[in-house]
Amino acid sequence: MSVGQIAAIIAAAAFVILVLLLAVPLLKLGRTLDEATIAIRKAHEGSGPLLDDAQVTLTTVNTQLERVDGVTASVQAVAANTRALSSLFTATFGGPLVKVAALSYGLRKASQARRLRNAPPSKRTAKSNGKRSARG
Repeated sequence: MSVGQIAAIIAAAAFVILVLLLAVPLLKLGRTLDEATIAIRKAHEGSGPLLDDAQVTLTTVNTQLERVDGVTASVQAVAANTRALSSLFTATFGGPLVKVAALSYGLRKASQARRLRNAPPSKRTAKSNGKRSARG
């Protein structure tokens, strides 16, 4: 055997060792890819019912939102009717009630003034002095 042949045998042995060392990570990578493929397949199989449930949920939510829109429209109508009724009540009874209140106040003041004029002089001066001291 010549030196060239021995070098070729050593190079071949080194190549075999290199291939064996690279085979282990390649086998592990193959197993990892198999597990990833299985996981993706399971996720794909489970996503169908999940998407169906999501579609049912969205349909239910849309139905509820339509009902809420109806309720909101009804509440707006009630609020508008209440505003109109309040305006009508104010216009109808507000003015006359203010007038009645003013009339009763005026009658009460006139009645008090009349009583003071018809009262004996001693009461009249005592009351007018009491009023001035209460104000001052």
